[in-house]
This record gives sequence, C-alpha cells and structure tokens, in this order.
Amino acid sequence: MASLKELKGRINSVKSTQKITKAKQMVAAAKLRRAQAAAEAARPYAERLAGVMANLAGKASGEGAPKLFSGTGSDQRHLMVVANSDKGLCGAFNSNIVRAALAKAAELRKAGKQVEFYLIGRKGRAPIRRAWPDGIAQQFDTSEVREPGFAEADAIASELIALFEAGKFDIAHLFFSRFQSALTQVPTEQQIIPVPPPAVAQAGGGAAVDYEPDEDEILAELLPRYLKTQIFGALLENAASEQGASMTAMDSATRNAGDLIQKLPIQYTRSRQAAITTELIEIIAGAEAL
Repeated sequence: MASLKELKGRINSVKSTQKITKAKQMVAAAKLRRAQAAAEAARPYAERLAGVMANLAGKASGEGAPKLFSGTGSDQRHLMVVANSDKGLCGAFNSNIVRAALAKAAELRKAGKQVEFYLIGRKGRAPIRRAWPDGIAQQFDTSEVREPGFAEADAIASELIALFEAGKFDIAHLFFSRFQSALTQVPTEQQIIPVPPPAVAQAGGGAAVDYEPDEDEILAELLPRYLKTQIFGALLENAASEQGASMTAMDSATRNAGDLIQKLPIQYTRSRQAAITTELIEIIAGAEAL
C-alpha cells in the first residue's frame, strides 16, 4: 500500500495534470474552429477543379496526354505518401493513418509490388521505420512551421513530381485523415499520381466545354496545380482532424483525472485511518505490557 506522503503527492500531481489537459482541450477547441473552417472552405475549389480535370481528361488524346495523367505504363513500384502531424496528445489520430498505410503496403507487397514510403510529419516515422526499415524513400519535415500550408503542399508536390519523372515510382498513394466531426476522423487513401481516370476523379458532372488551346496542353498545365491542391486539401483535413482528435483526447484525460481526484482522497483517508488505528493499537499494547 502506498504511503500517505506518496498518496498526497499523487493527488497533487493528478490535479496539476487535470489543469494541463483542460487547458489543452480549450486550446484545441479554439484551433479546431479555424482549422475546420479552412478545410471546409477548400473543399469546393478542390471539387470544382476535379470536375474540370475529369472533363479535360475525357477529351485528352492518349498519345499526347501528359505523363502525370497517362502514367508510366506499369504498376510495379508504389509510393505511400503518409501525412502525419508533428505533435502528439491527439489520441489515435496518427496511429490510424499509419495503420491504413501499412495495411495497404502489406496488401501490395503480397501482390508482388515494390513499396516505399514518403513521410510527412514526425509522428508516423517510428512505427513505419520499424515495419519497413529499408522502405523510407524520403521524409518531409514540417516541424519548423506553425501549421503546414500551401507553401508546404507546393514543396511536397514538386518533390513528388521530380521523383516520378526520375522513374522512382509508378503510382503514389496519399494517406491522411478526412475530418467529419470532433469525434470522427476517417483515415483516407487516395491515388494522386498518376491522376485517376475521370470515373474516379470526377467529383461532379459538367457541361460540354470547348478548350483553347487543346486539352493536352491545358492538362499539362493544370495537373501539377491539381496535385498541389489535393495535397493542400489533405494537409487542411489533417489539421482539422488533429485538433478534433486532440480535443476529444484531452476531454477524456480531464474526465479520467477528475475520477482519480474523487477516488484518491478516499484512499488517502482510509490509509490515514489505518495508520492511526495501528499507532493506537501499538500504544495500547505497550501500555498493557507495562
């Protein structure tokens, strides 16, 4: 049984922890509103751009289509682009994304494909490195920025395009967490290179449009921008999901600390009463012995 001093120290420690978790919950709630607004504001643009890309892709010629759309003609080498956060204390947010990426990688390896990882953020590195020690192709560090934005999405897309043009992979899959609510974040897998065909990529219908110059030239110009938009949207969805998961995790931690604060004083009182009773028994026994 813990001593009275240890119990008293634990009570004070739990109270301090509760103050910290409550403060972090409030900070996450404030950040969540901004992150959710940013993610929701970016969705219409991404959906409309996807519709334009689908319309263009349906008219593009096979021979003159850009490589980002037509692909390499092979599906042997796959790159898992895993977007995680740089901070913890957000429940299973990072582990769910990593689990989805590892499951897809295992499925591809079972089918005889080659798999490598491109890691965004720090929190997913350790488990992926343990599972695939020789499969880390490249890492993108976002720890020096307060919140990853379009500049980071631009840099990531440029690196991925350079790797693709250098023949390092045939297909790239993006893994992130799509925000639904503070309680629900859905790990999502999306093929980003080559850009999926219209039946997969189209987010909505579109009217017949004549393009000038031709569709292949416009595709070549829009495909890198489309890739940047998809990555930027994933980073925004991740930011909102991270704050939602953090708020939920800190709320749960605050409640657990409250339960402990209710139980520990009872345990302290019982231990104190037991110690007093033991001392009285020893005094009475000593007096009777005299």
